[in-house]
Amino acid sequence: MLDIRTRRLMAALTLAALTAPALAYAHGDVAPQPINTDALPEVGEEWLTENPYRAETAGEEVWAKAVQIGDSGFNQNCARCHGLGAVSGGLAPDLRFLEANESGDEWFVERFQHGYTQDGTTKMPAFGAVLGQKAGWAIRTYIETRPEDGALDAASTRLHAIRDALAAGGADAAALKAELEEIAATVATASGAPVADSAVSRAAAALTEDPASEKHAAELLTIGLSAAE
Repeated sequence: MLDIRTRRLMAALTLAALTAPALAYAHGDVAPQPINTDALPEVGEEWLTENPYRAETAGEEVWAKAVQIGDSGFNQNCARCHGLGAVSGGLAPDLRFLEANESGDEWFVERFQHGYTQDGTTKMPAFGAVLGQKAGWAIRTYIETRPEDGALDAASTRLHAIRDALAAGGADAAALKAELEEIAATVATASGAPVADSAVSRAAAALTEDPASEKHAAELLTIGLSAAE
């Protein structure tokens, strides 16, 4: 029996096929935008079949950098069709539900590298030759860390309180940072990846000893909570 993530992805693919004319227009007139991946480790010339930038493989620092680069790359090249934050509006597959494993990786890299054409119509351009493998895996890393729908609901009340405390200034930033990190660890991904790149984790990372970081963290929480509502 197919699990819920696979069923959701297949449903999205079916919808994409039914809306082919719209997808053809949306993808067909977009030129891939190059991404600077110099900060990421080399992965060789031959395309891999499994994401090399996951934390358990490459380490937390490389993973975090891949998420950052993938975020920018996705929003430059993919968001127009697949949605901001990888939340699809329905015309293209919701890539958040692509499983964070080798099977999901193979599907992703095939489409990313070669694109997708049906009956002579380009529904997705080939990004591989222009953006390269490192960019592809960075985008993949970003996609698989997207939180699932409703992932912040359970902690919403507390997160609003933390946001307000940070926005007011003068809060115990160290204590709030630790609390945000605890909450971030509970945020589930749609792909099944073990760690989510969420507004909570970004707010926690933004908090430093600099008092100005409190307002920045508050802004990140505001954006994330607004998107989740």
